[in-house]
Amino acid sequence: MKVVRAMTTADRAGAYYVRIQAMARKYHITLDEEFDEHDTDDTKYIVILDDFFPVATCRFYGLDERSVMVGRVVVLPEYRQRGLGSLAVRSAEEWAKELGYSEALLESREEKVGFYEKLGYTAETDSITEGGTFRCILMKKEL
Repeated sequence: MKVVRAMTTADRAGAYYVRIQAMARKYHITLDEEFDEHDTDDTKYIVILDDFFPVATCRFYGLDERSVMVGRVVVLPEYRQRGLGSLAVRSAEEWAKELGYSEALLESREEKVGFYEKLGYTAETDSITEGGTFRCILMKKEL
């Protein structure tokens, strides 16, 4: 497996492919819902490749000079349970830290909180949002 910091249109297309295949199709999320105001040229994407094929991704973007929001952590179903989601998140955190950020936040689906706790995130149980598709809990981690 190869971790790529998406810098080209092709790399970003890989991130988008994984998101469409693994989330949009499964949960019937429209492209307008999946690709939101945070999918911009300033957003950073991690793409994990199996040879040349994109199989996992996540994104992050700055909230302020200290904090980033990590999100859209997705692994193709046939590649799950191999540690690729963890690898994507850790790679995003490392990149964010190199860029000078010291805190990562994310909005976890309720059923995924345990996954992020294993990566060192703490749930802010008083901060629950009702999204169009999922109910999410805000989580934080010092980088």
